[in-house]
Amino acid sequence: MTTSTIPEEDPNNVNDETDIVRLDPEIQSMLAKFDMTTKMTPYLDRHLILPLLEFITGRGVYSMSQLLKSTLDLLLPTKMYDFRIETYRKLYPDEEIPPSLLEQREETIERVKNEVLVEQEVIGKMFTDDQLKQIRDSRELIQYLEKEHNFTPDRLDNLYELSMFAFNCGMYLQASQLLHFYRTLSSPTNVRSVAVMWGKLATEILNQNWDTALEELNRLKEAIDTNTYRSSLQMLQERTWFIHWALFIYFNHEKGKDLILDQFLYEAHYLNAIQTMCPHILRYLATAVVTNKRRRNVMKDLVKVIQQEVYTYRDPITEFIECLFVNFDFDGAQKKLSECDHVVSNDFFIVAFRDEFMENARLLIFETFCRIHQCISIDMLAEKLNLEKEAAEKWIVQLIRDSHLDAKIDSQLGHVVMGFQAPSPYQEVIEKTKALSFRSQVLVSSIVKVVEKNTVATTTGLEPVAVSTPWAQ
Repeated sequence: MTTSTIPEEDPNNVNDETDIVRLDPEIQSMLAKFDMTTKMTPYLDRHLILPLLEFITGRGVYSMSQLLKSTLDLLLPTKMYDFRIETYRKLYPDEEIPPSLLEQREETIERVKNEVLVEQEVIGKMFTDDQLKQIRDSRELIQYLEKEHNFTPDRLDNLYELSMFAFNCGMYLQASQLLHFYRTLSSPTNVRSVAVMWGKLATEILNQNWDTALEELNRLKEAIDTNTYRSSLQMLQERTWFIHWALFIYFNHEKGKDLILDQFLYEAHYLNAIQTMCPHILRYLATAVVTNKRRRNVMKDLVKVIQQEVYTYRDPITEFIECLFVNFDFDGAQKKLSECDHVVSNDFFIVAFRDEFMENARLLIFETFCRIHQCISIDMLAEKLNLEKEAAEKWIVQLIRDSHLDAKIDSQLGHVVMGFQAPSPYQEVIEKTKALSFRSQVLVSSIVKVVEKNTVATTTGLEPVAVSTPWAQ
C-alpha cells in the first residue's frame, strides 16, 4: 500500500511559473478540494499512481513543482532511472545529476540484459515445447522441464524475483510474461499465488490489455471472496484495494459500466467496503449510472446509498443527483451540473465520458422536470439545461425523436407540451425484478461459501492459509 501526498507549494520555486493551465482561483480551489489523487493513492501500487500524477500535471490544479516533487518521491524506490533523471532535470534544471544515480542506472541496465531478458528468452523457448502444452499439473511440468530442459525448482524463486525487478524497472510486458511463467509452473496453493495475481493485474492494467486485465480481476476477486480464513479486517482491506484497482478496468472496458454497478452496488461485501473505507467511490458509481441509459432503474438504489453517506462524502456529482432526485431542486441541479463539468474534466478515470455525462445529465434534468410539469417554457428549459434557447430547442426536438417521448413543441408560444402516459404495470414489475436474478445468485453464492467453509473445517481439519499481501511495493 503506497501513500503519496501533494507537497505544500514553495512560493520561491521558479518552476511554479511553468504551469500550463491558468485557472480562476475559485475554480482551482474547487478542483483541488474534489481532486481524487490523494484519496486514491493509499490503495494503489506506486506504478499505478504515476498515470494519475501525469494526468493532473499541467491542468492548473497544483503547481508544476509540487507535482514533480511528488513524482520524484514516488520513483525513488523504483528502478525507473531514466524517468527519475528526466524528472530530476525538470525539477532542478541548474543542478548536475547525482553520479550515484547514473551508476545505479548502468547497473540496472546490465542486470536487465544479463538476467531478465536472458531468462525471458530461455523460459519462453521452453514453453514452445509442444509436449509441455499438454501437461496441466505443475509438478509434472517441473519434472518434465527438469528432465528435458535442465530446469531446477530453485529457479522458480529467481523467476519471481526477476518479475518483480522487471516491474520496478517499468518493463511491464516482460514482467507480465515472467509472472505468467511463474504462475504456470508453481502450485495453485503456493504462498505467493495471491501476490502474483495482484502483480499480474497491475502489469495488464499498465499494458492496457483490458480484456486480459478483466480476466485477472475476476480471478483475483474469486480468490479474495473464497478465502474465508482471513480476518474481517484483512478482507475489508483487500476489497478496498480491489475496488480502487478495478476502476482502471471498469472505465476502459466496454462492459465496465455494467460491471461496476453489479459488483459494487449490489454485492453487499463491496458496498460495505465502499461505505466503510472509501465513500469517494460513490462518484464513480454515480457516473456509471448517469452515463448508462440502459440501467436507469439502478438510480433509486444509488440515491439511497448517496443519502446514507451524505455526511461522510459529497462532491458536485453526488450533489447533482441529490438535488435532482431527492430535493427536486432544478436550480441547484443546474448549478451543480456546471461544477460537474469541471470535476469530470479533471478526473483521470471519467474524463473520457465528459460529453456523455453532460448529455445524459441534461436528459435526466429534462425527464425529471417533465414528470411534474405538463407545459414547459423552452426559455426555462434552456436555462435549466445551461444551453442557448435555439440550441435547447434543437436538443429537445432530437430528444423527442430519439426517445419517442409523448411531447409536442408549440413554436409560437415557445412551449413544450407533455402528453400523459399512465405507467404500465408490466413495466413496473419488470423494473422492480430486474436485479432479482443477480441478487439471488449472490445470495446462493454466499450460502455455498458458508457451507463449504463449515464442511472443510469439520471434515478435513485444514489449517488456515497464510495471508498474502498485494503485489510488493
